[in-house]
Amino acid sequence: MTAPVPIPPPTDLMPVRRALISVSDKSGLEPLARALHSHGVAILSTGGTARAIESAGVPVTEVSEHTGFPEMLDGRVKTLHPTIHGGILGVRGHPAHEAAMRDHGIAPIDLVVVSLYPFESTVAKGADYATCVENVDIGGPALIRAAAKNHAAVTVITDPEDYTPLIADLKTHDGHVTLGLRRHLAGLAFARTAAYDAAIARWFSEQSGETFPRHLTAAGRLKQTLRYGENPHQKAAFYVQGLARPGVASARQVQGKELSFNNLNDTDAAFELVSEFSQPAVAIIKHANPCGVAVGETIHGAYERALACDPVSAFGGIVAVNRALDRDSAEAITRIFTEVVIAPDADDQARAVFTAKKNLRLLITGVMPDPEAPDLTVRSVAGGLLVQTRDTARVSAPDLKVVTQRVPTDAEIADMLLAFRVCKHVKSNAIVYAKDGATVGIGAGQMSRVDSARIAARKAADAAEAAGLDAPLTQGSVVASDAFFPFSDGLMVAVEAGATAVIQPGGSVRDEEVIAAADAAGIAMVFTGVRHFRH
Repeated sequence: MTAPVPIPPPTDLMPVRRALISVSDKSGLEPLARALHSHGVAILSTGGTARAIESAGVPVTEVSEHTGFPEMLDGRVKTLHPTIHGGILGVRGHPAHEAAMRDHGIAPIDLVVVSLYPFESTVAKGADYATCVENVDIGGPALIRAAAKNHAAVTVITDPEDYTPLIADLKTHDGHVTLGLRRHLAGLAFARTAAYDAAIARWFSEQSGETFPRHLTAAGRLKQTLRYGENPHQKAAFYVQGLARPGVASARQVQGKELSFNNLNDTDAAFELVSEFSQPAVAIIKHANPCGVAVGETIHGAYERALACDPVSAFGGIVAVNRALDRDSAEAITRIFTEVVIAPDADDQARAVFTAKKNLRLLITGVMPDPEAPDLTVRSVAGGLLVQTRDTARVSAPDLKVVTQRVPTDAEIADMLLAFRVCKHVKSNAIVYAKDGATVGIGAGQMSRVDSARIAARKAADAAEAAGLDAPLTQGSVVASDAFFPFSDGLMVAVEAGATAVIQPGGSVRDEEVIAAADAAGIAMVFTGVRHFRH
C-alpha cells in the first residue's frame, strides 16, 4: 500500500479568486461584494443572496449553474454537492487532491461567507414547531465547517462584523488573506456552529420536556470584555445567551461608566428580586445581598422605605425597580452615591436627573423577567457544572400553616409573605425582619442562624439611632427565616428584637420546642413547608 502524500505546510498569504456567499443576514453584503469584485474575485451564490449581489451591480454566478445540478427539495439541497465541497476541502499543493479536482472539473473556492438560517430568532418569536424545524440550517454549517477545517487555504466568514477585517486584509495584501486572519476566522466559525447547534439541541430538549438532557449544551456571544473580575488580578468577560432572560443581559445601558463584573452580578440579583412583586417595588443590593426592600404606592415612596432599612450599606449600592422611573424617584436615588440603577423604563425627566451623575450606570430593560419561568441556573465547580431549576417557589396566604396558639393578623401575614419572598434572595443563613411592606432588618450569609438574627436586629437598631427614632423598626415587626430554626435561640433573638410573628419552613426535629417557645412569648408563627436556601 502506497503511503499517503503528507499535507503541505500552510502558506501565509493565500489568494482569493473565487468566493461562495450565502447569507440570511444581508447587512454589509453590498460593500463586501463590491470589494471582492474590485479584486477580481468570482462570486458564487444562491437565491436571495445572489439577487442582492446582482442588484448591487456585481456579477454573480448561481451555484446551480456552477454545479450543473439544480436546487431541489424546496432549497434544502443546493450547496451539498461535490463540486462545492471539493472546491472548499481540496488541499492546495497536494498532488493527489489537485489531480482529483482536475479530473472532476472542481474549481477551488477560496472564500466562504455564510450566515445561518435564523433559528434562534425564529424560536424567540414563538414560531410553531414546523417553522422552527425548517429554520434548522444544514448546508450552511457543512460549508462553514469545511472551510474552517481547510483554513490553511480557505477563508471563512460567519458574521458581517468580520467583513471589515477581511476587506482590509485583501486591500493590504493585494487580494490575499493572511494565515493569522484565516486561523482567527476559523475559530470563530467553529464557535458559531457550536453555538447554533447548542441552541437547536436546547430547543429540542425543551420540546421533549427534558429538564436535564444527556448532554448539556450552552453557548453565549461576547457582549463585552470587562476590566477585571471580582478582583483586579482576575480577567473577566460578559457573554449573552441567544434567548436572554430580561435583565442585565438584555438591558440597554443609557449612561454611565462601563459595568464591572461585580456590578453585573449585583444588578442581576437586584432585578430578580424586584421581579417577585406585582406592586411597585424597590430593592437596594450590596454584594449580591439586599440591604433594603420595600413595596409601596409609588417607586419614590418604596425607595425611601427601602433605604431606611440600612442607609449605611446602601451607599455605593445597586438599585432595582419594577416600574418606570420618574423625576421624584430619580432625585431620591441620586441623593446618595449609587453604582447602578436598573428599571424597565425611565421617563425623560428621570433621565435628565441621572445625566447629572455621569458615572452612574442606568440600565433599561423594557420588560420584567417572569419570576415563575422554569429556567435553569448554572454554577461552575472544579471540573464540572452544577445545574438546577430556578427557585420559583412562591408562598401565598392559603399555604401558611399556623402552628401557635396566637393566629397572625392580616397585616402580619402580608408582611410575613413579603419577608419570606425577600428571604429567597438573601444568602443563607437568611433572616429578614419586615414591617408595613418594607424590610427593617436583614441578616445574611452567616454560618449560624442566631448570628443572622442578631446582625439583622443590630442593623435595625443602628438605622433607628441614625434616624433619631426612639426604638428600632423591628419593634412590632415580623421575621422570616429561609430555613427552619434548629433551636429556639434564634427565635428568641427575634422576639427580643420586637418581632410579633414568625414565618419559617418548619421541618426540624425540634419544631415542638420552637413552637413552645413562640407560645411562651405570645407571638404567632406559621410554617410554609418551603425552604429558600441561597448559596
